[in-house]
Amino acid sequence: MKKQKTDIAVVGFALFSMFFGAGNLLFPPYLGLISGSHWLISLSGFILADVGLSLLVITAAAKCGGELDKVLSRAGNVLAKVVGIASILCIGPLLAIPRTAATTYEMGISPIIGDMGTFVPVIVSVVFFALTLFLTIKPSKVVDIIGKFLTPALLLALAVLIVIGIISPIGEVSNNALINKNLFAEGVSQGYLTMDALGAAAMAAVIIASISDRGYTNENDKVKLTIKAGLVSGLALIVVYGGLTFLGSTLSTAYGVDTPQASLMVVITNSLLGYPGKLVLGMIVSLACLTTSIGLTSASAKYFSSISNNKIKYETVVISICIFSAIVSNFGVSTIIKFSLPVLEIVYPVLIALVIMTLIGKHIKNDNAFKGAAYVTLFVSILSVSSNLLSLTQISDILNSLPLANLGFNWVVPAVIGAVIGGLIKTKEREEVKEAKEA
Repeated sequence: MKKQKTDIAVVGFALFSMFFGAGNLLFPPYLGLISGSHWLISLSGFILADVGLSLLVITAAAKCGGELDKVLSRAGNVLAKVVGIASILCIGPLLAIPRTAATTYEMGISPIIGDMGTFVPVIVSVVFFALTLFLTIKPSKVVDIIGKFLTPALLLALAVLIVIGIISPIGEVSNNALINKNLFAEGVSQGYLTMDALGAAAMAAVIIASISDRGYTNENDKVKLTIKAGLVSGLALIVVYGGLTFLGSTLSTAYGVDTPQASLMVVITNSLLGYPGKLVLGMIVSLACLTTSIGLTSASAKYFSSISNNKIKYETVVISICIFSAIVSNFGVSTIIKFSLPVLEIVYPVLIALVIMTLIGKHIKNDNAFKGAAYVTLFVSILSVSSNLLSLTQISDILNSLPLANLGFNWVVPAVIGAVIGGLIKTKEREEVKEAKEA
């Protein structure tokens, strides 16, 4: 029992570090800034879209053996592959992994050394991904390296910053929000940008592999330990998010909504600790981003290796991801975030719908219900993103009139309707299976 508790703690802290990366440092302080004294509202939306959804995804993935495609499979092989690959590319070399290196430079290194030309970000990205490659190439060691060594240092640095910020607030908290938007919905939107829920399914495979290496062979034990590790990670994330959001709110009377997100943590640490604060921030950012880069690179490599039936070696994929991510990271944090949101607002709702249906899948016998929910959600999500990008006012008005639209979940009711209609359409394959069993 003692060994099991230790294993849950180590794996849970490792999972926390895999989740807690670039976006998790960028978005909570920004939510505090724009929300003022109402920061708990936006924080609630953020926690729901980040921690809540991530725990749901980990639970579903654990029950499916840690394989993302199995979570999506009942919606059809084609959609499962498309959503699976899109999800892994988002948390992998296209968006999340490059963002870790870009954030390390802009938040952790640049404030200390200043602007020293365009060659410095390139050098930083090369060194960053060389470390990622070195620490990821042996997947069995990933969780131990992160959970035992890197996470304690990260948590200690964060605790110092948050405690000082609570004891000696930087400034007065504004009584009014700085944006004319639904704060809960804004929190949900920022929660999407962390990409944690997308990464959770892929990370579940890394966690389950680590649990297996620790001597747990029973499948039920693996699922239980994965879920418990997820809860440890979730609680740690909530505490840290609360502290960072509060710190952001103490800037709400001195700074405006146009303040670059990457600058907020620099302002906070400099205000609380002076120049030494920049060193502390550099440590926090570097550790947070490196641990996330390690986790995401390992998870992405496992996925792409598995869908090729291991024809492409894990090590080969790791090397390819590190090289490609090093190139993309030099576009900068703002550019990567700007490109991320439309993609995530299409992929996220489909994944969430299928994860929730997977969790209650035993009660849904007809696969067409999964397909109906998935395709309707995909359609609504594409319409939402298109109407925002192309300023299609009439379509936006219709979508905004849907239930839960003000909370950022305009796809939920259409998804339920799609599932019900799909459930009424008989599945030919299942009928054939039933007839075969009866025979």
